[in-house]
Amino acid sequence: MSVLDFNLFARGGPMMWVLLVMGLMTLMLCIERALYLHRGQIRSTEFINGIKNILSKRRLVEALTVCEETPGPVAAVVKAALLHAEDEPDKMRFHVQEAAVVELPALERRLGSIAAIAQVAPLVGLLGTILGMVTTFLAFERDYATASALSAGMWQALLSTAGSLMLAIPAHLAHHFLSGRVRAIVRDVEWSANEIMKYLATEYRSAGGQDGPATDKST
Repeated sequence: MSVLDFNLFARGGPMMWVLLVMGLMTLMLCIERALYLHRGQIRSTEFINGIKNILSKRRLVEALTVCEETPGPVAAVVKAALLHAEDEPDKMRFHVQEAAVVELPALERRLGSIAAIAQVAPLVGLLGTILGMVTTFLAFERDYATASALSAGMWQALLSTAGSLMLAIPAHLAHHFLSGRVRAIVRDVEWSANEIMKYLATEYRSAGGQDGPATDKST
């Protein structure tokens, strides 16, 4: 009998439908999060070097435009620093942290739902197993403990357990993978923020002091 046989699925009882719905939800959440995080993760080293190169030519507006056209939290945090390039370091850091507070929670959105499904799925499978055992004992109690009646309860118990594990294991792995992507982006944001603030507070202002006011010469 094929594992994908619908008759085999139906033998798992009502909890198999619950697990199917949870599995579809997990699949949609994982795809959405993977695409979102892929879009938000950029090559931060190359991006920061490019921004520094633009700023070295005193083209602040062009650097801001690049940040606006680049998706992800790294560009948003760098943009916040550029908008306050002439402020004191403490004030600049405050605005950068404020931008990070807005951007970073969006990275972890829906990861909690994936983790919850991974944790709840075995409990749903356990409930299905118990219902299967109840079906088996009812067959004994009502004196119709035929082979087919007993096998129906055992099938329900075993398939519910198997189905829950087949959902929980990939969900746990997906949550671990996506959490790792989030941590990588957070590290990029922290490094990029520190790098651009250090550049603005030292080299950019020093060049501005030598060449006069920090104006955008691209216009």
